[in-house]
Amino acid sequence: MSDQKLHIRVILAEPVQEGNVGSVCRAMKNFGFGDLVMINPCERGDFSRAMASHAQDVLADAVIVDTLDQALEGVNLLVGTTGKLGESTREHLRVPCFSPSELKTMLEDKQGAVALLFGREDRGLSREELERCDVVISIPTSGVYPVMNLSHAVTVVLYELSGIRGDEYLLADAGMLELLYQHFERLLEHVNHPEHKRDKTLLMIRRIIGRAMLTPHEYFTLIGVLRDVELALVRNRDECDNSWVENN
Repeated sequence: MSDQKLHIRVILAEPVQEGNVGSVCRAMKNFGFGDLVMINPCERGDFSRAMASHAQDVLADAVIVDTLDQALEGVNLLVGTTGKLGESTREHLRVPCFSPSELKTMLEDKQGAVALLFGREDRGLSREELERCDVVISIPTSGVYPVMNLSHAVTVVLYELSGIRGDEYLLADAGMLELLYQHFERLLEHVNHPEHKRDKTLLMIRRIIGRAMLTPHEYFTLIGVLRDVELALVRNRDECDNSWVENN
């Protein structure tokens, strides 16, 4: 029986070249991974099977879905990948951005399911998809030509994560984290946080919590504090309303 406590899922967002799909399957089998999910992929024919070589079982077992939400079923942590750093969105969207080896260090003592999300060959992941990610990684490449072929990028990341088994700290599941973000969103409304800053503030909170890789116990502690704060704000508002009525 395997003692592996950390499960890795590879998610391809709308891959357009069947050769890349086959090569990704081959890379996955090279490094001991088998969970592949594809969102609206291209057709897979003889060429993808040829490129998969002895990993045709990975190709045949791949799960095909229509949306990212479907691809994330059962996932605790979503890791996005990008080759485009230094753009105008960098401050809030892509920093800090970790290397695959740094990601391995972050995950070595964790339990749960981690999804690696790879973007389209022609344009990568969308801004909205990157904003969904808990952690963002990028492969250190030459500034002359930083964008890698899809299958090559998958190969590098899986090489770095090969042999990882995880350890004692169970990751909170994605549903817990989404509920936590909803509480933060309501809290920003309660305290009248400037509306034009809320999206960026919520994204920054998502990045901070994503890097923290909360355990369920940490999640319940944090959400309990947020609920207490929300209740205190509501009570204070009601007391102020009652005081105004009594004095008028």
